[in-house]
Amino acid sequence: MKLQSQLIAAFTALLIVIMAVVWYVIYSLILDLLIKDEQRQLEQTGELLVEILNEQYSISDMHQFYNVIDEQDLQMFMYDSRQNAVLFSTMPSEFVRGLYEKNDFSDQVQTIWDYENEKYVTSRILFLPETAGLELILLTPLDDIKEVQQNFFLRLFLIFIFGSMVAVIITYLLTKRLVTPLTRLKIQLKKIEKRKFDDLEYIEASGEIKEVADSVYEMADELRRYMNSQQVFFQNASHELKTPLMTIQGYAEGIKDGIFDEEETEKGLEVMVTEVNRLKAIINEMILLAKLDTEPTVYEPKIIKGRDLLNLIIDRTLPLVNEKGIALDTKAEDNITIYADEEKILRALLNVVINGIRHAKSIVTIQMFSEGNKHIIIIEDDGEGIPEELRPHIFHRFVKGKNGETGLGLAIARAIIEQSSGTISAGKSETGGARFIIQFPKRK
Repeated sequence: MKLQSQLIAAFTALLIVIMAVVWYVIYSLILDLLIKDEQRQLEQTGELLVEILNEQYSISDMHQFYNVIDEQDLQMFMYDSRQNAVLFSTMPSEFVRGLYEKNDFSDQVQTIWDYENEKYVTSRILFLPETAGLELILLTPLDDIKEVQQNFFLRLFLIFIFGSMVAVIITYLLTKRLVTPLTRLKIQLKKIEKRKFDDLEYIEASGEIKEVADSVYEMADELRRYMNSQQVFFQNASHELKTPLMTIQGYAEGIKDGIFDEEETEKGLEVMVTEVNRLKAIINEMILLAKLDTEPTVYEPKIIKGRDLLNLIIDRTLPLVNEKGIALDTKAEDNITIYADEEKILRALLNVVINGIRHAKSIVTIQMFSEGNKHIIIIEDDGEGIPEELRPHIFHRFVKGKNGETGLGLAIARAIIEQSSGTISAGKSETGGARFIIQFPKRK
């Protein structure tokens, strides 16, 4: 069953349940209200009649008293509570006798009397003086009240039917407005499934559906970027692997065929070893990237002091710094702590620092400090900097700047830093070189 049909069915079922409950409650209350209203009218009529009789006639003049009562178009009794006897009635004597035998006339609490499967609403009014014990009892058949009740409920039923039809129509229109964007979004998801990103159409929606639609489009854009990056990755990877393999293959075939002399053969073997080491480095870094993406178990974080991490960086870069003849300037606050895998975060920072040392002219600076709810590491050099057109892609795989090696170092650094809940960005230093800003959230 479609979502729209389910919503309409659910709303209709809910409407029926609510109507049934309301119907039952109103049905129970309306009869009580009608009975009380009828008793109030009988009481008002009886009090008016008793007041007139008390003013114009005396109890001793019973004959004229009964004549006046008999002239009233009312169902009533003249009841003597002291003798527990009906003195006079406007109804047939057989009916009076049966009603008297069936019900307790002396019961002042009972207001509904039964006779021959019919019920009557009663109202009792005392004559003055009260010591006389005379009461005027007026009756109305309950069927008359139920007829009023039935007429009321017939109209109420028609109102409910009309209201239900209007409610169902409104529900249909509202659910259609709700479901239509979802249906169109489903079509867009099918396009994403078939990788038809250029055919995507933005749908008009509001509320949570708009948020879902925006998330779908963001997912599609991210998926498209990922697929493009994967395509570029495979193209670059094939190129990076193909070049050394062709070199190795050329020298191997030349040595095998005896084309090279002894000196050339020695040189060819050295080149082959160099290219094999280069291939090994590329493959190892590709394996590391794959593990970082697919195997979270290889990442074992712990709390690391920033100053300890900085000392490890200094120790490992010292030979390269001395070889290049540049200065390594470091500053670190004492309260810096990073929650990360020590070995991997050290490798990420070394990749960035070594990249700076390779391109620096005279100095590389490393700063560690806190700002707000973040720990920040800034690595700068005074080299030529990152070309403007290369900056958006500098962390992509196999993207190399001038004098770059495998093109995977910064990609590995970003993967490790992001796995440590951090971020890394590249920009231009005030000295003209590259500037890398790494941020980690403070651990609560």
